[in-house]
Amino acid sequence: MAARIKTEWICTECGSAQPKWSGRCPSCSSWNTLQEEIKLSAAEAAPRGSVIHSEPVLLSEAPQIEFQRIECQDPELNRVLGGGIVPGAVMLMGGEPGIGKSTLLLQLALEELGPSPILYACGEESVSQVRQRALRLGGNLDRCYLLAETSVPIILEAADRLKARMIIVDSIQTMSDPNIDAVAGSVAQIRFAAAKFTEFAKEKNVPLWLIGHITKEGQLAGPKLLEHLVDAVLQFEGDRHLNLRLVRCLKNRFGSTLELGIYEMVSAGLLPLSDPALWFSGRTIPGLSGMATGSSREGNRALLVEVQALVTPSVFGVPQRGGTGIDSRRLAMLLAVLEKRCGLRMGPSDVFLNVTGGLKTEDPAMDLAVCVALTGSTRDLAPASPMLFAAEIGLGGELRPVTAIEARLSEASRLGYSIACVAELQPIAQPPSGMRIIRHTLLHGLIDEVLG
Repeated sequence: MAARIKTEWICTECGSAQPKWSGRCPSCSSWNTLQEEIKLSAAEAAPRGSVIHSEPVLLSEAPQIEFQRIECQDPELNRVLGGGIVPGAVMLMGGEPGIGKSTLLLQLALEELGPSPILYACGEESVSQVRQRALRLGGNLDRCYLLAETSVPIILEAADRLKARMIIVDSIQTMSDPNIDAVAGSVAQIRFAAAKFTEFAKEKNVPLWLIGHITKEGQLAGPKLLEHLVDAVLQFEGDRHLNLRLVRCLKNRFGSTLELGIYEMVSAGLLPLSDPALWFSGRTIPGLSGMATGSSREGNRALLVEVQALVTPSVFGVPQRGGTGIDSRRLAMLLAVLEKRCGLRMGPSDVFLNVTGGLKTEDPAMDLAVCVALTGSTRDLAPASPMLFAAEIGLGGELRPVTAIEARLSEASRLGYSIACVAELQPIAQPPSGMRIIRHTLLHGLIDEVLG
């Protein structure tokens, strides 16, 4: 019997199937996310085989599998992944075009990870182009096999034949299967290719990397099922005009999602930064107003970050508000607290805030540094000496304690800071020797003491 062909419309956001196209998805209310998919009916697409039923297993009697992580030569990648690569894990790497995704994974492919070879499937570049970049990066070229192919069955057959220790697919949006009647990059092809790659990685216990494109909104292109299917999702961040690159883990089934990897883009590739203090805490110039140093907690790492603020009378009808590296709603709340609790008239002024180094932080411990920088720019005053500001600001203008204060103070002391401003109720087990701790309950009291 000939198989019947059925057309469905799949939402790229939630993955729900609809019988006909509409401008808005009925399930998740997203606009213009329905894409056509041609599929065979389940009853006729494949012959009916034997059905294997799984038996329930008591949790205490479930088998426990111990896995040995594969440690990379890249300490920042080990940090983000939670200690190394887990065999059989499927990892998705996303980011802006040209940000360094292919460079980072090619550097990984050139490492000495074991006796078995590594397969790099390049669907966007030729073999000669990848080799030229590999020569610039350096490393062992005799352990990495290149395959300029976009067919999923051919890539999996080559990986099985080579007994590959690791597979890198660049990129998942270029992969396709001849049995699926859809173009490469469509919902059907991405979903099928990701499922086939994941099945192979789990069956052969081989780690597999997928490089993914992103949309103009900054989200990973393709169906949300792609992110649910993989074990880890890594996001590449950074300004292409700067040399700093950040790698965040948005999902990790084998570790924490709070860690941050920091790299510097140089001519020879991506260089891990074990001590990124020079990027974020450039030691404020004495007497320069609108500057303050805070502490942002990224996983187990405490980073000292310089905040720059500029408050100036507006020459337009509507004052401007702009913040780089900080949530705009958080900035609006802190401006309201300064105006209500500290008596600063921020309404008729243009306000611009910048977190140096290109870092995007959501740590509430940066609130105090932001308020001191804004107040210093408004009054054209600066602290008499370098200080660390680490406290959360409440709506009542009160200073609240923050987590991991010992790690923040220890990092500040290592970088030469001898004064730290914290909340009155902040517990500190053992402050660094020689560091003076300034405690306050309310924001306006601390500002009056620090800025005079």
